Amino acid sequence: MQEEKTRGKWGFRFTPVRLVMLAISVAAILVILVRLTVGLSMTNMNDQWPWGLWIYFDVLLGVALAGGGYSTAFIVSILKVDRYESIARSAMLTSLLGYLMVVLGLIVDVGQWFNAWRPFISWGHHSVLFEVFLCVALYTMIQLLEFGEIATEKIFKKYHKYFVASMPVLLIIGVTLPTLHQSSLGELFYIMQGKLDPLWLSPVIPICFLLTSFAVGPAMIALETRLAGRALSHKPDIPVIRSLIRISGGVLSVYFVIKMVDLVVRDQIGNMFAGTFASNMFLLEIGAGVLIPIILAFSKAAATNAGQIWFGCMTVGGLVLSRFNMMTGLGGYMNASGASYFPAWTEITVSVGLVCIACLLYLFIAENFSIVGAHGHGVEHKRKHKVDVPLQDTTTIQA
Repeated sequence: MQEEKTRGKWGFRFTPVRLVMLAISVAAILVILVRLTVGLSMTNMNDQWPWGLWIYFDVLLGVALAGGGYSTAFIVSILKVDRYESIARSAMLTSLLGYLMVVLGLIVDVGQWFNAWRPFISWGHHSVLFEVFLCVALYTMIQLLEFGEIATEKIFKKYHKYFVASMPVLLIIGVTLPTLHQSSLGELFYIMQGKLDPLWLSPVIPICFLLTSFAVGPAMIALETRLAGRALSHKPDIPVIRSLIRISGGVLSVYFVIKMVDLVVRDQIGNMFAGTFASNMFLLEIGAGVLIPIILAFSKAAATNAGQIWFGCMTVGGLVLSRFNMMTGLGGYMNASGASYFPAWTEITVSVGLVCIACLLYLFIAENFSIVGAHGHGVEHKRKHKVDVPLQDTTTIQA
């Protein structure tokens, strides 16, 4: 049973796919060590393109994809929807690992990485980037404390009661902080007046960043649950996943309406069909990453295995396009100086390696701690009072 992992031995299954991810992770760690030694000269970033793959992929995209933690915490802990208890821990773990990779990606990207601690004592009160830094750092620490409730079920058990007692406060803080830095990441681009393409430069861009991060949370959980189910021999709760997909589709619908109204108000509808590279990328972002997922979310396909996987892939892919299109929107201004940018193999290796490291850590923790299945104080409370609670999935996982 799932609970047996809290008392069992440590273990990790090595499969061909995991060995490949391990090899990529080792390569990425070696490249990171070299980068921290020789500086950014091993990348293709320059004065005209100071933000490269590590910012757009590791930070902007990483923070958004890790949004499943705060969106699930909001649904489960604030709205008190107990049916999602079975995926709460998995979402929290995914979010924690995502933010840890974001922090590592930031350290790798900063030129003088050894000064990364200075913002903690030298506050830039009027800087949007400082607010993002502080919120990301605090939220990562909050998530580490939240994970303490899970960890102390197996190790340092005498401290478990203290983590349980602190969870209500941690969850409230953990839901609040992401709403700040998710929107502020959008604000970073809004202040780039005259540089970002008008298709994306808008006063509502902070709201759009917040909505897309919230919408991709349930989609990411649905996709992750499906993939983790295969890797961990765990049977996903299909009704729960379908319900999550509808929530995601609803948020995407709100985002789409806001986006279209904004384009009409700013008289940019015509630019959508200008036939330029930027306009084509914008249409691809909206069509493949927003409209198709909305249709899938409210169709019968959302109840099928293939439909749920396609929804997750399309929604996550749409978010990838949304964040990378910030680079597309800046391309016209940046290229006007004669400069160009394409990530070096070292940058690509680090980015792919961070994803592999996060996946391996997720699998290791899921195989050794109580992550998948029915959890949470609501369920535990009902068990103690002998209330009939239909548990979701408990599985036997081979370590």
